[in-house]
Amino acid sequence: MTPIASFALAFGVTLIALGVVVWSGLRANRRVHIPAVGFTLASLGVTIYYAYQLGHTLDLASAGVITPIHLTLARVATVALLLPIATGIRTLFVPSGRKLHARLAWFALALVVATAITGVIMVSLAQPVGQS
Repeated sequence: MTPIASFALAFGVTLIALGVVVWSGLRANRRVHIPAVGFTLASLGVTIYYAYQLGHTLDLASAGVITPIHLTLARVATVALLLPIATGIRTLFVPSGRKLHARLAWFALALVVATAITGVIMVSLAQPVGQS
């Protein structure tokens, strides 16, 4: 499978899993939500791995200013994912923290979406290695 096909498949699986996380979270269905979060994080890790593989075939600098924007957003989003994870674990023991958990989850999700959008833009603008 080509790097772009591997990345696209992993990205699609991650998006579907993220949808399950949102759906189950809105319904407070812990039996689905907690494993879905774990699966989504693992899937995101695979997606990031394939993104790096794809990056070896593309001259990301040729995409221009979107590259540092995407890379910064990606780092911030990754760290931001720790917030709903921590508050989600806390909510298991202190149910009154559910509203804070939800707010932080939406914040992290917004960063992940922004990262995905800038990543797609970056990849679409980047030239293959050696053709810049």
